[in-house]
Amino acid sequence: MTPNRHNHASRQTPADNDTVLDAVRDCVMAVGVRRTTMTDVARRAGVSRMTLYRRWPDVRSLVGDLMTREWIAVATGAIPGAGEETGTRSRIVDGLVAGVEAFRAHPLFRKIVDVDPELLLPYVLDRRGASQEALLALLADALEEGHADGSVRTVHTGRQARSVLLVVQSYALSLRTMTDEDDAELAPAALLAELRTILERTLTP
Repeated sequence: MTPNRHNHASRQTPADNDTVLDAVRDCVMAVGVRRTTMTDVARRAGVSRMTLYRRWPDVRSLVGDLMTREWIAVATGAIPGAGEETGTRSRIVDGLVAGVEAFRAHPLFRKIVDVDPELLLPYVLDRRGASQEALLALLADALEEGHADGSVRTVHTGRQARSVLLVVQSYALSLRTMTDEDDAELAPAALLAELRTILERTLTP
């Protein structure tokens, strides 16, 4: 039993967590994940190492929580607001395409891809992470809204959400391997337009 750890965790506030995760982000942006230490994070966050270890066992778990926070912020920030002339399907497609663009431009994602790309492999090959679970929940809610108003093809919501996320994830992670900046037809913008077409066609009833 670990009552002290439980009590400490229950006293954690979002502001406390954000302070620590901001410190992790600063460390990773400065030196990458492999060279970031718990001591570095504690110093930047203004807390003791033991305070960190009560909540996170190592740097990778800290980075995992950081990625979840940042990726969910990207996803929610990309979703257009509801409008009288904007149907649910259009909002989903617009949000997903904008989300891919924002994700690829995100400084943390670019740093990880450039310096510590192996950090992303488990979430591509072995298991879903917390951010993927959260994204699936957001997608499922949006798809069910589209089912209800008739703008989205009605199939099993979970299967549909996972299929859409597979497509979007491949664009987010691998788009630069398929682009050719010297060919307008193969430039990122052209391929993102193709993503829009794929999503529209798979979601249209």
